[in-house]
Amino acid sequence: MKIRRLSAAVAVTATSALLFSACTSPAGGDNPADGESTAAPAADVTCKPDLGDIETADGEIKMSIEDEFLSYNGLTPETYSVYNSAVDGQLFSNFWYFGTDGTICTDEAYGTYEAISEDPLQVQYTLNDEAAWSDGTPVTYADYALDWAARAITEDGKVTKDATEKALFNHIDGLTFGDYVPEGPQADSADAKTFTYDYERVYADWKIQAYPPLPAHVVAEQIGVSTEELVTAIEELDLPVLKKAAEFWNKGWSTQPGEVPDPALAPVTGPYDFKANGWESGQYITLEANSEYWATPAATKELTFRFIGADAQIQALANGDLDVIQPSGPTVDTTTQLEQLGDTINVDTNQTLTWEHLDFNFKSGIFADSLEAREAFALCVPRQKIVDDLIKPIAPDAVVMNAREVFPFQDSYDELVSETYGGQYDEVDLDAAKEKFEAAGLKQGEKVRIGYAAPNPRRAAEVEAIKSSCDQVGFEIVDSAAPDFFDKSLPNGDYEVALFAWAGSGQIASGENIYSTPGTQNYGGYSDPIVDEAWKTLASSVDEEVHAAQLPIIEKQLWDTLFGIPLFAHPGVIASNANLENVHNSAAQTGVLWNADQWARAAS
Repeated sequence: MKIRRLSAAVAVTATSALLFSACTSPAGGDNPADGESTAAPAADVTCKPDLGDIETADGEIKMSIEDEFLSYNGLTPETYSVYNSAVDGQLFSNFWYFGTDGTICTDEAYGTYEAISEDPLQVQYTLNDEAAWSDGTPVTYADYALDWAARAITEDGKVTKDATEKALFNHIDGLTFGDYVPEGPQADSADAKTFTYDYERVYADWKIQAYPPLPAHVVAEQIGVSTEELVTAIEELDLPVLKKAAEFWNKGWSTQPGEVPDPALAPVTGPYDFKANGWESGQYITLEANSEYWATPAATKELTFRFIGADAQIQALANGDLDVIQPSGPTVDTTTQLEQLGDTINVDTNQTLTWEHLDFNFKSGIFADSLEAREAFALCVPRQKIVDDLIKPIAPDAVVMNAREVFPFQDSYDELVSETYGGQYDEVDLDAAKEKFEAAGLKQGEKVRIGYAAPNPRRAAEVEAIKSSCDQVGFEIVDSAAPDFFDKSLPNGDYEVALFAWAGSGQIASGENIYSTPGTQNYGGYSDPIVDEAWKTLASSVDEEVHAAQLPIIEKQLWDTLFGIPLFAHPGVIASNANLENVHNSAAQTGVLWNADQWARAAS
């Protein structure tokens, strides 16, 4: 699977962010209305088309997400995965979503928002009067006050710009939101439908800062206060109350695999809800149309996510056990097998905003404090061979990727690469690698564990190619694939090199969380003052010229210090039963599921 980050790699001129895409949510579709496109559309739609009057049809559509659903609260580092987001993306509504090309689309059935002041930046949000949780409680300012608290308050009950402070809530975002909106959302009352974010300093990705919230009224009830009292505690930074709220927010929604959350604790705002007894651990989780949904209803009554690995999805599609697949790491065999299914299925391919990379461990191991050791490894990684053998047979236009925040198919890519990278790692140079190996003081047989989430045939082939080359230099490459790589190995630093992907959607400042000190998705512990300062400047501006000036600084320093090694942009492949309508591919992190609520079987 792919890690996805909370922001996306994007073109210099784009206005969007990236999600953890490595397979826990480190990896993960998007629409045309409020943002600029960042990649060629995967279909003739960008945002969700208006399908007219829809009545939910009986039936079930089955999709694979490869791994287990984890939690109703998918916003903790332990639960924030591309697979978890696939499910909770159907459970929660929001002001915006990503279209097929990374465009920011708005969901006016949920609410509207606009910048009512640019200097200082003030953004006003207005929720639809009918927007409500499935238990009948209206969605209000209270829910967004809690969301802000979860992204802003330290364990000492403060809002601070000190990124080293520990957060009270275990949110994947850390404390970043409080840095920009230190006073929290502003409203007239806890039950207000209109609120504002008053930015102390501009944030480049302000358009996507309203996340789907978790229910404040549930948290309040569970800690023995009213919703109004919880909001007051947030506004006044009442630490005793906030500690109780954080304890529930962090752990209160945890369930065992196969245990459907209690509807009283886990109401939803999206087109789908959990189906009672609809979760069998290791097998599937089924959602059913939310009967209390106020907006356009789901087109099909049941949506089932089956936990089937990429290597078995095509056969499951052929057997009718799946209706839609988007296998991670598609290979030549993937496209060949799909072609053999003929006109019983529809196949769609596209370029995506997801990219493969090798990241060094800067916390411990042979690469942590030695640029020469990292250079030795980079000089022996056969990037061109990997692309030629594994990617070009699927995507003939694929190239070795030499940037991190702009993709090869985007207009500004060539100029950015020419300014930031000298081409020294384009081809394998074993002699130069051996010189760097010796200069680093490394010994023959120096073990390098390359960790990634298993099973993944394409990544296994990538590691095999690296081993064939780098073992000649003196390294001993060890394939350290593990099913729990993202849960254990990656956060624990149990690797020398991590192999995964970031899934993006078109954000501007998403990379700050990955490359800066101490970004919550900076798993390897990289730290560089030049990179930190450049990200701070970029993220604090909505001026495209500022973005264009800072990106080359960031990219060049990441190359000069060898944060890691980009490999290639992922080709996207989806396939669906030919009798399904409204299934569209997407370049963005939400993938084919971006409009799953519109999927329907054609009338027979």
